[in-house]
Amino acid sequence: MKLKKLSGKELVKILVNKFNFIPVRQKGSHLILKSEDGNPMHEELKIGTILGILEQAGISKREFLEKSKKKWNIS
Repeated sequence: MKLKKLSGKELVKILVNKFNFIPVRQKGSHLILKSEDGNPMHEELKIGTILGILEQAGISKREFLEKSKKKWNIS
């Protein structure tokens, strides 16, 4: 499966709604989720950044794609 770029807001929405993360605080453009590291709140996140956040969260790419219900190209 192939990921597409997301905004920080889109990624946080998926993590909170589909993976039960809880926002704890925000400093500048970085949102801190419960038990996780900061997530940049920029307009568009690079694929590597998204994959790094998922890895830190213990979420596989496949699980993220399935739960986010986004339609990406499968390669």
